[in-house]
Amino acid sequence: MRNKKNKMDNFIVSARKYRPFTFASVVGQSSITTTLKNAVKNNKLAQAFLFCGPRGVGKTTCARILAKTINCLNISDDFEPCNQCASCRSFDDNASFHIYELDAASNNSVDDIRNLVEQVRIPPQSGKYKVYIIDEVHMLSTQAFNAFLKTLEEPPSYAKFILATTEKHKIIPTILSRCQIFDFKRMHVPDIVTHLRYVAEKEDITYEEEVLHVIAQKADGAMRDALSLFDQSVNYCGTHLEYKKVIENLNVLDYDYYFSLTDAFIKGDITTALLILNTIIDTGFDGQYFIIGLGEHLRNLLICRTKETIQLMEVSEEVKKRYLEQVQKCTPSFLLQALEINNQCDLNYKTTGNKRLLKELTLMKICSLNNTPEPPNKENVIIVENTNSTIKPQTSESKPQTITPQINSTTNTISSNATKTVLPTSNISIKKTPIKEDETPKPSIILNTPFSQEKLNEVWQEMVKNVKTESIRIAFQSRNPIVKDDGKIIFEAENKILESQIIDILPSLKSHLSKRLNNNQFDFEIVVLQRGETVLTPYTDEEKVQDMQKRNPELNNFIENLELQV
Repeated sequence: MRNKKNKMDNFIVSARKYRPFTFASVVGQSSITTTLKNAVKNNKLAQAFLFCGPRGVGKTTCARILAKTINCLNISDDFEPCNQCASCRSFDDNASFHIYELDAASNNSVDDIRNLVEQVRIPPQSGKYKVYIIDEVHMLSTQAFNAFLKTLEEPPSYAKFILATTEKHKIIPTILSRCQIFDFKRMHVPDIVTHLRYVAEKEDITYEEEVLHVIAQKADGAMRDALSLFDQSVNYCGTHLEYKKVIENLNVLDYDYYFSLTDAFIKGDITTALLILNTIIDTGFDGQYFIIGLGEHLRNLLICRTKETIQLMEVSEEVKKRYLEQVQKCTPSFLLQALEINNQCDLNYKTTGNKRLLKELTLMKICSLNNTPEPPNKENVIIVENTNSTIKPQTSESKPQTITPQINSTTNTISSNATKTVLPTSNISIKKTPIKEDETPKPSIILNTPFSQEKLNEVWQEMVKNVKTESIRIAFQSRNPIVKDDGKIIFEAENKILESQIIDILPSLKSHLSKRLNNNQFDFEIVVLQRGETVLTPYTDEEKVQDMQKRNPELNNFIENLELQV
């Protein structure tokens, strides 16, 4: 029993046990450690340093290493502390009389700073410098900062101050101007994973590779948090870290949920998507945590489409392969629209009264998105056989032409007894797929069913309900396009901004109209209205309401429901 108790008493958490003792062992802050070593090498130490950055990235650790190095009696050739001399040993044992650590969170009054200033006047009894490390310095009161100013600007030659903070913006400018500022950055996932491998080897812990990536991502750039999560996982799993057990212990959503959910999106399978969501909710995961994870998953799918951006994914190689497989089934427009819907859900999550309905509605919207490939390049031409030697422009009043080309199986060409006519592919949809040996190409289908202005208006207003961008939806709702005699559809845009927004969705807009009108032979043109000089006359209240009702027909229902009067 006594031996077991001693083992428990001697346990040290990994964040302390594997804390760096030299500049070279600091992870992920090479630019800062190199600068500090050069300052020691060239004997150009500032009188005050300010280390700022997020939690757990090495601010206090670097402050301690710097303090120990400048007082080391046997500095190594690469200007690292020897960790063997009397000064280094006393510091490691927390018994140093010339290196002081002060917690500004609990010693933030002006009296505490006055006592520190009094101590600064006394030179060190041993060692070259008296070093004061003040952690969480932003917690000092304004009076304490002011009492500290003069000493910080002109300290004795033997006094050095190292301030550390996570909130630099709370420090008054007069303090900032007296310090050499070092901004510590968040740890990258690969750096954390490499350090966790080192710790696992030292502790004789075996692991599945994906476990280290999950811990590194959960730590959110903080090495101390990563080591704490590592200890927690070891306590739960034992000497072998299994992926399933670790994500259960750390309450992390498995990648499988998001991959299965995306497969349901691609198929438009609303039922499966809702069942997966129900499983996630029953497991006990927070709703907004799920939404954030889904956004991260869609973002990873989008950036892994190109070799240049795939390096931005902070996942293991095995998971990266799964992303590369799934992205082949998704179009960029589908992923962008899904991300926009998911982001809108994230913004509205805290304010909504029915959070489950909001999540379900988000999944249903994404399932309803069109994931068809983008329209092909329209710069090529195709040879199509026609019974007439010339093609005349067809209008909405003309009868549709039926073209029945024949395919020669030996030469893979389209032929008939008619003459050949060259048509631009701007009116014909062509898929550039390779021709297999046992297959023959199919001719493009020309749809040219006549449609009237009334039919176009009906199809247009049905389409307006599914437009995501609010400004475009309002413009489409208040103004219908016009059919010209030559079959061209004209839409009048209010301004250039609206024109550019419509151009962005033009391929999907044309595709929808072609399907609903059964006609792919029309041209769609956007015309920006020119504002001429007009005589401005004041509107009465009745005229204002009438104008608003014309622009937005839904206003009539609003007025009737609330029984409003002008």
